[in-house]
Amino acid sequence: MISSNSLVLLACVAVAVVLFLGLFNMMRGGSANLSQKLMRLRVLLQFVAIIFIMGVVWWRSA
Repeated sequence: MISSNSLVLLACVAVAVVLFLGLFNMMRGGSANLSQKLMRLRVLLQFVAIIFIMGVVWWRSA
């Protein structure tokens, strides 16, 4: 089973990877549509990461 620390770390790494992919695409003059999709995915992943973090904080305080 995946530990809570690993789950939070994985979520944060996923956010960082998508962020850098979107920035790299914008900097090289890639598709604006792809950049927009990547930034939307980043926002969704940030939401998931925050939910995981808040869940871990709640779990450990109980």
